[in-house]
Amino acid sequence: MKIIIVGAGEVGFHSAQKLSEENQDVVLIDKDPEKIKRITENLDVQAILGSGTSPGMLKSAGISEANMLVAATDSDEVNLIACLLARSLNKYIVKVARVRNSEYLEEEGLFSQDLLGIDQIINPEVEMVQTIRNLMLVPGASDMIDFLDGRIKLVGHTIKADSPFVNRQLQSFRELGGKVLMGAIVRGEEVFIPHGKDTLQANDLVYVVVRTNELSDLFQFLGVKDEALNRVIIVGGGATGTALALSLDKTRLNVKLIEKNSTRCNELVEKLEHVIVINGDGTDKDLLQEENIREVDFMVAITGDEESNVLISLLAKGLGAKKTIARINKSSYIPLVSAIGIDIVVTLRLSAVRAILQYIRRGKIISVAPLKGEHAEVIDAEALETSDIVHKPISELKFPKGALIGAIARGDETFIPHGESVIEPKDRLIIFALHKVIPKLEKMLTVKLDYF
Repeated sequence: MKIIIVGAGEVGFHSAQKLSEENQDVVLIDKDPEKIKRITENLDVQAILGSGTSPGMLKSAGISEANMLVAATDSDEVNLIACLLARSLNKYIVKVARVRNSEYLEEEGLFSQDLLGIDQIINPEVEMVQTIRNLMLVPGASDMIDFLDGRIKLVGHTIKADSPFVNRQLQSFRELGGKVLMGAIVRGEEVFIPHGKDTLQANDLVYVVVRTNELSDLFQFLGVKDEALNRVIIVGGGATGTALALSLDKTRLNVKLIEKNSTRCNELVEKLEHVIVINGDGTDKDLLQEENIREVDFMVAITGDEESNVLISLLAKGLGAKKTIARINKSSYIPLVSAIGIDIVVTLRLSAVRAILQYIRRGKIISVAPLKGEHAEVIDAEALETSDIVHKPISELKFPKGALIGAIARGDETFIPHGESVIEPKDRLIIFALHKVIPKLEKMLTVKLDYF
């Protein structure tokens, strides 16, 4: 596919990086020479210095033959105009826009085909806030993704060094049979689809598929205590920190927000009713101790500087904070953080990547969720009548090594499959897949040519 990305910021850069790794034809446009330089030095994509709202620039980037346009600048207006121009220059192109202004998002029908004609809206900040809130509500989770309208949860759980599961083979967990399925393990920079004889190790991030109504059984088995959430400290009053504070402002939680910029603090005080705003430095040990950090249930470090977020989280953990969440964007950092004591990592780019992958995957794909480290995906797909996977027991499918069906939904029923389970047309499948086997998997999910 040919994909044009407008905006070489955090979301645009990482989207281009992901797509180039998949050998997609990517063109990236930005007005900032420094950002273009960064692209040309680090990525194997075409980078053009210019404006994504220029018809001439879009034409020179190849808009007429492009399959998708991703407008991911920091300006909603620029993104919307870029999509409008793309629609005018290529009526078949798929348009994905980053939009943050809540007024736009609340305007019913604004993005419909009759008006702006935008196929997918991405709002990484909102996605991150929702992720953080979900993780606060689910004890013991290092990552969590909902599928099938919340009926199935994909839960990432980090195996601690003192866990009784260290050095245990997966096939020994027979008491979980039929309730959960361990679909992927992230170990350092490696991601693999496990088998029964694989052994868990300390700091493994294990992804488990579980029906939502059996989530409590999973955490009881894992020995995770359901502790009440009372106190939260947020460090960073930028767009994401503010959105998180606003989302917690009406709750009964004791929430404090630490921000270095005094002007920004004054603005936050005007917006927030119950959240206490503190003008200070989140790396100040004395300040954290004054705020009784050892009684805090969650310390959330989401400043724009990921090195500061790591430092703040480690400092808070050392001073007694029960759990830490750090915003980290560099994928090379992600495998390291659990080993050095940070509980949970969140990143802006994943929501954008998920939205884009949904359109470039073949077959009837409902959604795609890259896992931490982004070397594997969980795909929500519908089984088509004419694909190679229906009317056969799973054990007889020539499923590629490195892919695994984690759950099946049939009507109102959801279940964890076994070898004798038969996939029926229109079943919804939750599939774990390593990147290297996705082309083979897509072929199995796609309509067979002899159908025509």
